[in-house]
Amino acid sequence: MPGTSREGLKVAIVGHVDHGKSTLVGRLLHDTGSLPEGKVEAIREVCRRRGVEFEWAFLMDALQAERDQGITIDTSQIWIKSQSRDYVIIDAPGHKEFLKNMITGAAASDAALLVIDGAEGVKEQSRRHGYLLHLLGVRQIAVAVNKMDLVGFSQARFEEIEKEYRAYLIGVGVTPTHIVPISGRGGDNVVTQSVNMPWYKGPTVMGALERFKVVTQPEGLPLRMPVQDVYKFDHRRIIAGRIDSGVLKVGDRVLFSPSNKSARVASIEAWLVPGTPTEVRAGISTGFTLDEQIFVERGEIVSHEAQPPIESDVFRARLFWLGKTSLTVGSRYRLKLATAEAQVRVQAIEHVVDTGDLSTAASDKVERNAVAEVILQADRVLALDEFTSAPLSGRFVLVDGYDIAGGGIISMAGYADQRQALTVKSRNITWTEQAVSVEARARRNGHRGGVIWFTGLSGSGKSTLSSAVERRLFSLGYQVFVLDGDNMRHGLNSDLGFSPDERAENIRRVGEVAALMSRAGMVVLTAFISPYRSDRARARKAVGDSFHEVYVKADLATCERRDPKGLYRKARAGEIQEFTGISAPYEPPETAELVVDTAAMDVEQSVDAIVSYVREQFADRAAQAAGGKR
Repeated sequence: MPGTSREGLKVAIVGHVDHGKSTLVGRLLHDTGSLPEGKVEAIREVCRRRGVEFEWAFLMDALQAERDQGITIDTSQIWIKSQSRDYVIIDAPGHKEFLKNMITGAAASDAALLVIDGAEGVKEQSRRHGYLLHLLGVRQIAVAVNKMDLVGFSQARFEEIEKEYRAYLIGVGVTPTHIVPISGRGGDNVVTQSVNMPWYKGPTVMGALERFKVVTQPEGLPLRMPVQDVYKFDHRRIIAGRIDSGVLKVGDRVLFSPSNKSARVASIEAWLVPGTPTEVRAGISTGFTLDEQIFVERGEIVSHEAQPPIESDVFRARLFWLGKTSLTVGSRYRLKLATAEAQVRVQAIEHVVDTGDLSTAASDKVERNAVAEVILQADRVLALDEFTSAPLSGRFVLVDGYDIAGGGIISMAGYADQRQALTVKSRNITWTEQAVSVEARARRNGHRGGVIWFTGLSGSGKSTLSSAVERRLFSLGYQVFVLDGDNMRHGLNSDLGFSPDERAENIRRVGEVAALMSRAGMVVLTAFISPYRSDRARARKAVGDSFHEVYVKADLATCERRDPKGLYRKARAGEIQEFTGISAPYEPPETAELVVDTAAMDVEQSVDAIVSYVREQFADRAAQAAGGKR
């Protein structure tokens, strides 16, 4: 706040076009004595010369285009003072075409003042703005029902609007602090109590603002500092950024994600301050050095080792779309998350949300100004948080070309934190080559080793096919073995449950076992749902070129009708949580080596297709040339 050290509060004022935001702020400026002396008289004179009627809105309309068009087209910041503190009123455009600016303004605010026209009532934009404030994490909201003079200061009309809009806001998870009937033009209930509405006993708009709390910096939350840059001064490498949450102290051991490097804080650097700081808190931009030289780059997240962010290349998002073209499955965009950037692909559109009645509907695209729940797949692992636990590192924007095309908040519901699978804890180890080579084993067996990775929904036929294929291949002389999901959980993976993180670890272990067995010359058949593409990609990396993904394809209705173990019935009854296809996601392969549609093919046809594929892909040409049979 210019020229003051008093407490300051940032308030976004939002509302449908022509509902009177600018008029209300003009009255606030005047009635709180926040204007320079003579400002009102000067504007009245300008209006007289231009031949237009004086409007309170002219006090804040900074752009000539705004006066010509009669709508606010950019965010403006206005300073207002009260006896107790100062306010920055961020005027956010309400017109549908300028929602991007509204989002920019609201995202930087501690609270919001939402304006509704008492004559027109709750409009589509009013609902959309309320929903957006919820998405942006603004939890302190007051509502001003304006232009009450146009409805005769009717108590019944006010109560009708109050009831409707309060119910809507509560439906999206927002409880309005106050709903105030006002007349911005007349100043009723803006700063002073209105004599025209004696039935209203609540605070004025200014009184409602005074009741808002300055959003305290989240020092009690886990440490999060996005790395902005790394500077080199003399012998020091200073890591610079802003502390979003938590506290950083000299001596702390910090972790950098997603690189998973760690070191201890040697010093906190500061300029033009007395003494040498030993700690820095949320909301402060700072720099610090480490006790060892490790490579750190822009975009990484600094945390304490005990409370790191999530690492994942896939996540759910509740997204507000502003793009010039529709968002569709397969579309690619540039994601900006704190200081990090990555390319992301729209993996799925789960549904589009009607911000009017909060209903959801299936759709293959998201139109401009719509809200949707989508799944995004990044081209690399990201460090992120769920919005509910860390708002600043849990929200993002999407960029299409050079334009901001959307923004949203992150949810990991149904998806695993991949950190455990990515972290290598073993040290001082060396890979030991086997005395018998892979080629020698292939010559002895008459076929090469490898992995046939069956993936598909529960009930698609994975276990049935893997057992049948094992019998057929064994009868043909193959060294073959099935790794079955239930069998693995009886022994090696008996310590794992079925949460997303534990499922990921289950598949990681299976992939490593399958890789070892394939190097021993076996044809390994795995029968696992393995719902996440990232987990299957990790298994493919462990195995190498001898990994072959077989998508056992069957739609959910077919699998649920079969339900060989009664699991779908239990999942529908709520007895099984995080069940794939019902309450947890399944990501089908995009480029499987073989697809077997068990809804269209019987078991014998499916087995024939798989065995033919194995015989073709696993044949050892050297053994065949020497007269071996397969």
